[in-house]
Amino acid sequence: MPTTVEERWRQFFRWGPYGLLGVAAAIAAASADVFMDRTEKVTAGVLTAAALLLHVLWDQRCRRVVAATGWGPERSDCGPVLVPGAPGPASVVHFVLRTALAFALTWLNPFFAIYACVGYFDATHLLPRRLAHTGLLVTAVTMAGSQSGGLPPASLMQWVAFGGLFALNACLAMGFSHLAAKDAEKAAERAATIAELGRANSRLEQALAENATLQAQLLLQAREAGIADERRRLAAEIHDTIAQGLTGVITQLQAAHATPGRERAEAHLRRAADLARHSLGEARRSVRNLSPAALEHDALPEALRKTVAEWAERTGVETRFTVTGAEEPLHDEVAATLLRIAQEALSNAARHSGAARAGVTLSYMGDEITLDVRDDGRGFDPRARPERGGDGGGFGLDGMRARAERLAGSVAVETAPGEGTAISARVPLGAP
Repeated sequence: MPTTVEERWRQFFRWGPYGLLGVAAAIAAASADVFMDRTEKVTAGVLTAAALLLHVLWDQRCRRVVAATGWGPERSDCGPVLVPGAPGPASVVHFVLRTALAFALTWLNPFFAIYACVGYFDATHLLPRRLAHTGLLVTAVTMAGSQSGGLPPASLMQWVAFGGLFALNACLAMGFSHLAAKDAEKAAERAATIAELGRANSRLEQALAENATLQAQLLLQAREAGIADERRRLAAEIHDTIAQGLTGVITQLQAAHATPGRERAEAHLRRAADLARHSLGEARRSVRNLSPAALEHDALPEALRKTVAEWAERTGVETRFTVTGAEEPLHDEVAATLLRIAQEALSNAARHSGAARAGVTLSYMGDEITLDVRDDGRGFDPRARPERGGDGGGFGLDGMRARAERLAGSVAVETAPGEGTAISARVPLGAP
C-alpha cells in the first residue's frame, strides 16, 4: 500500500498506462460504429493489443533491471527512471513506440486520446532533456487532433480549432513541465539539505560524545586536583600547628632542663603543657577545616596582637605590632590565611634568625590587606635556600605562598645574609 507521494507516482507510472488503455479501448469500442469502418476496427484492435504487449514487455524489463541492480523495495515497482542519471536508449524507444501507437489509435478513434495523454506525465522521465519538449509537443498534437474532432482535420474550421487547441495544449504542457522541473529541483535541494543536516547531526553527536568523554576526564582531573589540594592544605595545617607546637614544646622543655631555678623551670614546663594543649586543639581544628582558635572570639587585628605578644613572651624577642588603615570586616578565610602566615613567619624567625627585635604590621589598603613581618636577624641567601622554611619540610615560604595564592594573593621575601628578613603578604580585601 503506497504511503508517500513518490510511491503513488511510481504506482501510477507502472499501472496507469494499462488503466488508461483499458478505458480508452472500452469507450472506443462503444463508439466504433460512429468513427470506424470494419477495417479500422480490426486495425484498432491489433494496435491496442500491440500497445498492451509493449507495456507488458516494458514492465518485465523493468523488473529484470531492478533485480540486476539490486535496488531496494522502494524501487521494485519500477519507477519512471530505470537507472540514476539521464534516461537510456531503451526508455526513448519505449516512449517513441508508445507515442506512435497512441497517435495511430487516436487517428482511428479520437477517444484513444485518453491513452495518449500518458505522454504528458512521463516524457520528462523517459526522454533526455533535449528530447523531452519534443515528446510533449507530439503528445500535444495527438491531444489537439482528438479535441478538434479527430485526425486528420476535415475542414478549415476544424484546422483552425486544431491549431488553437494545439497551441493551448503545447503551452499547458510546457508550463506544467517547467513547474515540475522546478519542483524537482527544489525537492533535490531539500533532499541535499536534509542529507547535510543528517551529516551535521552525526558530527554533532560525535562532538557531544567527545565532549562527554572530555567532561569525564576533566571531572576526574578536578577530583584528583581537589584531593592533592586537600593534602597540601592538611600538610600545611599540620606544619603550622603540630610541627610548630612540638617545636615550641621541645624548646620549653630544653629551657626547663637548662634552668637551675625550680620556679623558672616550672614556668617553662607550664608553657610546654599549654603549647601541647594548644597544638592539639589546633590540629583538631585543622582536620575539621575550622578557623584557628585565636579567631573564634577576636577579629584578625586582636588575634594577631595576642599571637605576637605570646610569641614575644615565649621567645624573649622584643616585638612590636602595628595596625594601619581603617579596619574592615574580613572573610574568615582571609583572616585565617593571614594569621597562619604570621604564625609561620614568626616561627621561622624564632628558629633561624637569631633576631633581637621584630615587627608585625597589618595594613588595610583600600582594596587589599597586607601583612608585614620583619626581624633584624641573620637573614639568609634566597638563592642558596630557595623557597624553604628552614625546617627541611618545605612548608615554610612555600606554604605561605600557597596559602596566599589560594586567595589570589602573593607573598614576597626580602632578605640577605646579615641584614634580617622581611616577609610581605598581600591578599585582596574581598577574597575569596
